[in-house]
Amino acid sequence: MHGCHPLTIEVTTYGASQVITPVLLHDGDECILVDCGYPDSIPQLEQAMALAGFTLERITKMIATHHDIDHIGALGALKRLLPDAVLIAHEIEVPYLEGTQKSQRQEQAESTLHALPPEAVPAAEQFIALLASVEKAAVDRQVRHGDMLPWCGGLEVIHTPGHMSGHISLYLRASKTAIAGDAVVIEEGELHIANPQYTLDLEEAVASVRRLMSYEIDTLICYHGGCFQGNVQDALRDLVNRNSTMGRTHKETE
Repeated sequence: MHGCHPLTIEVTTYGASQVITPVLLHDGDECILVDCGYPDSIPQLEQAMALAGFTLERITKMIATHHDIDHIGALGALKRLLPDAVLIAHEIEVPYLEGTQKSQRQEQAESTLHALPPEAVPAAEQFIALLASVEKAAVDRQVRHGDMLPWCGGLEVIHTPGHMSGHISLYLRASKTAIAGDAVVIEEGELHIANPQYTLDLEEAVASVRRLMSYEIDTLICYHGGCFQGNVQDALRDLVNRNSTMGRTHKETE
């Protein structure tokens, strides 16, 4: 028997409360955690797993959709707690997760410092320092687009760049479920591109949504927003239509 459990975790960052949705997959003795939350969020993760009927020690695999702090902030600590758990990520993400290359998000934040008003600089510098402090983790298995992982009836890797260059989503063939990561988010019941102003390549992000449209998806799980309720194909198509022109304009002005 295998299953898919979206985990609801409420966190407070920068004084504001938000909900994130890591996903726990299980298949026999295998227990696969997709993304893990902010630094110091392991207690909330452990509580959410307990509500789903699992303990932290059950985790055998971890998949990082990309290296944003809200997705992998607790990854280094988890690897220390669970040294036998295998970490899986897209090959592009490896140097960022392992710390041999500066985070793309940190580079982006540093590149905007000169354009900020003086009163905004201290908060931006604090954010940059936080990104630089994220504990690194060694990647055990690198994947590419189209790779098939042998769990839950077949777990297909979908390369969905744009938000970050090595971003991946996952497709569970048996249940027609897609784990989107930050390829799309849910806001007020509608699908959107995640933080367009922070997306590294908006045109690529829109192309990634088109790529998701090629899959037969009954259930779409977004890290920000949870499970989408409605016709996934129609919602993805509407998202592409709303953002295609914006993506081209963004590219032309770079």
